[in-house]
Amino acid sequence: MMTIRRAQDRGHFNHGWLDTSHTFSFADYHDPRFMGFRTLRVLNDDRVAPGQGFGTHPHRDMEIISYVLEGALQHRDSMGHGSVIRPGDVQRMSAGTGVLHSEFNASPQEAVHFLQIWLQPAARGIQPGYEQKTLDRGALQGQLRLVASQDGREGSVTIHTDAALHAGVFAAGQHGELALAPGRHAWVHVARGTARVNGQELHAGDGAALSQEAAVQIDGVAAGEVLVFDLP
Repeated sequence: MMTIRRAQDRGHFNHGWLDTSHTFSFADYHDPRFMGFRTLRVLNDDRVAPGQGFGTHPHRDMEIISYVLEGALQHRDSMGHGSVIRPGDVQRMSAGTGVLHSEFNASPQEAVHFLQIWLQPAARGIQPGYEQKTLDRGALQGQLRLVASQDGREGSVTIHTDAALHAGVFAAGQHGELALAPGRHAWVHVARGTARVNGQELHAGDGAALSQEAAVQIDGVAAGEVLVFDLP
């Protein structure tokens, strides 16, 4: 069974410095039908104006992943980390017992486009932590590559929850597939371009929930960049 969530049906706000779309309920956007999917709680599609960003603010008991599509995102946190995240980088921050951080557009001239992802942790009150890795963009072409997992296998960042995040870039004619174990579910998000998911065409910003499916099948249509969450 697959349920499609179209981009235009998401919560959308344009604050001038921030143009954001919320797949699930977040901040001032509330839809009781979309409070998250399984352990995936937040999937925000953010575009931040040059030199602008999110000032220092707190988080706790959440696994947070930042996935940059265009531009550069500057990160600082109370654990002492400071970095710039660019396309091809995956950042994981475990908020645990509590952490303060800020995220700003690192460029004074170009917007930054990134996905802000929150996953519910397997346990509350863990030690806060941070990890960032650079992916081989070529390895994403025409296949789904593991970028975040509970055990950090295959060079992925380690998340403290029973979930796995795969990413891939599919040109027309390219095919990727992710088998789902019995009882597992998937959320698919098309970050840009167009792709066919289990036979249904999805465009940039579209998402889909899959349950009771043996696999997620991705077919490229027009330079589609796709994220697939394997969830309990």
